[in-house]
Amino acid sequence: MEMKNLYELFLQHPVITTDSRDVPEGSIFFALKGETFDGNAYAKSALEKGAAYAIVDEKEYAEESEPRILLVDDVLTTLQQLAKYHRVHIGTTIIGITGTNGKTTTKELIATVLKKKYNVLYTQGNFNNHIGVPKTLLQLTKEHNIAVIEMGANHPGEIKTLVNIVLPDYGIITNVGKAHLLGFGSFEGVIRTKGELYDFLREIQGTAFINNDNPHLLDISQHLKLIKYGQKEAEGLLVQGRLVECNPFLKFEWQTLATPDSQLSTLNTLPSIVQTQLIGSYNLDNALAAACIGTYFQVPANDICKALEEYTPSNNRSQLTVTKDNKLVVDAYNANPTSMKAALDNFRLIPADHKMCILGQMGELGDASSEEHQRVIDQLKESDMETVWLVGEEFAKTQHPSNYRLFANVDAVKAALVESRPQGCLILIKGSNSNKLVQTIELL
Repeated sequence: MEMKNLYELFLQHPVITTDSRDVPEGSIFFALKGETFDGNAYAKSALEKGAAYAIVDEKEYAEESEPRILLVDDVLTTLQQLAKYHRVHIGTTIIGITGTNGKTTTKELIATVLKKKYNVLYTQGNFNNHIGVPKTLLQLTKEHNIAVIEMGANHPGEIKTLVNIVLPDYGIITNVGKAHLLGFGSFEGVIRTKGELYDFLREIQGTAFINNDNPHLLDISQHLKLIKYGQKEAEGLLVQGRLVECNPFLKFEWQTLATPDSQLSTLNTLPSIVQTQLIGSYNLDNALAAACIGTYFQVPANDICKALEEYTPSNNRSQLTVTKDNKLVVDAYNANPTSMKAALDNFRLIPADHKMCILGQMGELGDASSEEHQRVIDQLKESDMETVWLVGEEFAKTQHPSNYRLFANVDAVKAALVESRPQGCLILIKGSNSNKLVQTIELL
C-alpha cells in the first residue's frame, strides 16, 4: 500500500507495537523478524488481542478474508519509512545525539534541561537502534516542541541510516572512543561512522553542538555551524565549565562566554555552581553539553542548574548505591576501553579506606581485545585498589597480579560473595550489560 494511505491509518490508530505479547487496544502491529522469531506468524493473534491492523511481509499470512492484515514488501523498512513520513509531517525540531560513551546520560540531561521550558519527546532507555528510533519518532505529537533522539551504532553506515530517518535539525556527538571495534574494524571506523551525523548536518546546513576540547570531533567538523562548549579556555565558546570536586558526586561550575545568536536573552555570564547526583568527573562534559544546549534554546540559567541538580540516574550508569555494608559505584550497563579507563581514573580520586572493584570483560573488540584488557590490568596495578575481582575469559588471558581473583561469570562471583561478603568498602562495579554484574548488588 502507499505510504500516504498507511499514514492515514496511523493517524487513526497512533499506537505502534512490535511485540505480540503487548498489544494495546486499537494499535497497529508490525510483524518484525528476529534471529529466533518471525512476527508474521503472530499477526492474527495480535488482531485477536485488540490490534486494529497488522503489517506483514509474507504473503501466506495475508489472508484475503482478513482485510486488517496488510501486506508490504518489508515490515522493518515500512516502519522506518512511516516514522520518517510522520517526522516530516509533524515538523518538530529534533536534536540527534550519538557518540561512543555518554550519549544516553547526555540525552537524559539534555531532555531534563529542555523540559524546564518545553514539551520534550526523548528516547527512552537506550532504544537507539533501527527499531527503537522509528518507534520513538512515531510517538511525536504536535504538542511536542523539541525531540531528543539518541542513535547508536556498532557497524559502519548505521548512523547514516538512522539520520536519514530522524532528519535532525541539530546534532551532537558526545565523543569517539574504542568500542565495537569488531564491527567498525578500527578506531578510524568509529570516527567515520559517528561522523555520519555531521555529514548529514553539513548537507542540510544544520547546526552541531561540539565539545571544543575534543580534537577528533574538531577534525571532522569543518564547514559546519558549531555551537561550542568545553572546559579549556578558547575563543567562541558558548559555555565553559570546570570541575570543582567529585567526592563522590560531580560538582562543577559553568558560565556563558559568548552569544551565538543575538536573540539569546538568558545568558549565564556569572559562574554558577551545580551539585549533581552523578558519579564520575567524566560526566562533566555531559553536563556542559546539556547546559550549552539549554542556553542555546533559551532555558533560564537557574532552571538549567536546577535540572542538572535534580537529575537522578536510575539506569545503572554513574549511580551511587549505599547498602548496609558498603557503598557501590554502579556503572554496569556498558563497558569499552574508553569508558573503563574513565571509570577507573575517577574511582581512584574518590577517597576511601578500603576499595574494591568488580570488573566484567569488554566485548566486541576483535583483534584488539587482548591488548585492551591488558591495558586495564596495567591501570589497575597503578591504583590503590585493595581488592580486584575480574570476570570473563578475556581477563583470564592477561598478565595480572596473583592476588587478583578471576571468575568465569557472574554466577561464580555471586557464589564467592555468599561465602565472604565484603564490608566497609567502596566498590566499583563496571562491565558490559552482558556480564550481568548488576546481579551482584543485592549481595553487597
